[in-house]
Amino acid sequence: MDLPARAGTRLPRTLLTLAVGAGGGVVFQALALPLAWMIGAMVGTTIAAIGGLPIAVPRRLRGLMIAVLGIMLGGAFTPDLLDRLPLWTGSLAALLLYVAASMVLCQVYYQRVGGYDRTTAYFTAAPGGLTPMILVGTAMGGDERAIALGHTARVLLIVLALPLSFQLFGGYEPASMPPAGDAVSTIPPQDLLILLLCGVVGFFAAKQARLPAADLVGPMALSAAVHLAGLTDSQLPTELIAAAQLVVGASIGARFAGVRLAMIARALVLAVGATLILFLVSAAFAAALHGLAGLPALAVLLAFAPGGVAEMSLIGLALGIDAAYVATHHIARIFIIVVTAPLVFRLLRRRERRG
Repeated sequence: MDLPARAGTRLPRTLLTLAVGAGGGVVFQALALPLAWMIGAMVGTTIAAIGGLPIAVPRRLRGLMIAVLGIMLGGAFTPDLLDRLPLWTGSLAALLLYVAASMVLCQVYYQRVGGYDRTTAYFTAAPGGLTPMILVGTAMGGDERAIALGHTARVLLIVLALPLSFQLFGGYEPASMPPAGDAVSTIPPQDLLILLLCGVVGFFAAKQARLPAADLVGPMALSAAVHLAGLTDSQLPTELIAAAQLVVGASIGARFAGVRLAMIARALVLAVGATLILFLVSAAFAAALHGLAGLPALAVLLAFAPGGVAEMSLIGLALGIDAAYVATHHIARIFIIVVTAPLVFRLLRRRERRG
């Protein structure tokens, strides 16, 4: 009897969350703000969660909509991308230095300013890999809630601040924003079938391979492959992409549900400092790569800024910045962190014990 009761409770909470998120999206759309459906939903559900409303987004629904965004982002990998890949090697290599520098600075910040223990500070400082960092950090003895709140607050602030900053200082014009999808009537049925198969097959293949961010990476990789091969140049329907943005934005705000206001306030205050550190490090790398390799500074800044893979890639698409470049760098960053952060922590702990 418990399972039906839980399912019956979950549906109204989900519907309430989506309604609040849609309301935020409508407001942001009316204000002509970038990524209105995602950021509006994120702001609306965050306020609702802090206000004590029972906000929640089922993990499977988020995963499904992340896969939708993966299919969409794969469409940015057009055949002419192959000519640009050699230009990215320098910035991809620089990611290793970026991850190391940002983790060291943020760990020191969380230890000295936040008063976190070394383990909690280390895994909170990792610029990406929310779920792996929570799981590994907790297993290593870190504070699970502090790590989760730190990552969530960072993503919230970066996703909120970057598009607005670009609009205020980067010359973003809402009227010039490229469409996120195609009209349903213009998509050939066979192309729609190909895109949906990319989502299903890509997701399960990535899960089997145990890739990080499998629900995004798998569909995006397969969608990129079919677009690069010229099998289709279509995108998913605009309405479906808007729904996916709404769910992803709402899921960020929903992470604050059930958490005491004082804990949320502390996490947000600390995240402001950590986000500023990460932004300054990203800006330094953007300036260096612009000067050394001639890469567009704003594109590098967005590619290095440590928000979520889907969120940062969507911002790139919305602002007319090469979404394939942004997505590739964020996937590489997550892969570097997920693979190296636990190994480096174990080595440091072993060395400390020997010492």
